[in-house]
Amino acid sequence: MLSIFVLASQAGDNETLAQEPTVIVAFGDSLTAGYQLPPNAAFPVQLEKALTEKGHNVRVVNSGVSGDTSADGLARFEWAMPEDADAVILELGANDALRGIPVAEARKALGGILQRLKDRNIPVLMAGMEAPRNWGDQYVSDFRQMYSDLAAEHDADLYPFFLRGVALRSSLNLGDGIHPTEEGVGVIVEGIMPKVEALIERANNRPAKES
Repeated sequence: MLSIFVLASQAGDNETLAQEPTVIVAFGDSLTAGYQLPPNAAFPVQLEKALTEKGHNVRVVNSGVSGDTSADGLARFEWAMPEDADAVILELGANDALRGIPVAEARKALGGILQRLKDRNIPVLMAGMEAPRNWGDQYVSDFRQMYSDLAAEHDADLYPFFLRGVALRSSLNLGDGIHPTEEGVGVIVEGIMPKVEALIERANNRPAKES
């Protein structure tokens, strides 16, 4: 009788473990935070809803702070990154580009974040950004290349342009022409979805970190 009870208890424990959601942290700026949008319209919320509807057991954490540069993200990383993170969508760089921060500085900060995530054995999906053309062709080219270089260097996945399908489309942006509307966020979610599903698979199949 005791052995039956033990087996039943173990089965229950295993079932509980199996039901634990994959925790995805969306670590970014106002594009992640949901600037001027209702709470349920922000990128992390819409992404979690879309993933759940596709059968994924996930929890998407909103760790976006409006105005953050890459250096700001690095500065808050240690206290802002949840301990239970299984995977991270890293969406930073837009404010660096808007301010014309040297690409080398942005690259150093993003590299610091990626290295800390690698040290924690957390897979990453980088969401790239495009720089405004007013900074010149060289800056635009170097800024774009920064993301692919960092992704290759730190074994991260890359979604080249977070605002793909939304940028410069007035109907999908707020009056500032920069931040997406609720519908615009939906377009972002739809576009990035295959990369996020690959990230979930990577997170769920990652080897245990050696102690």
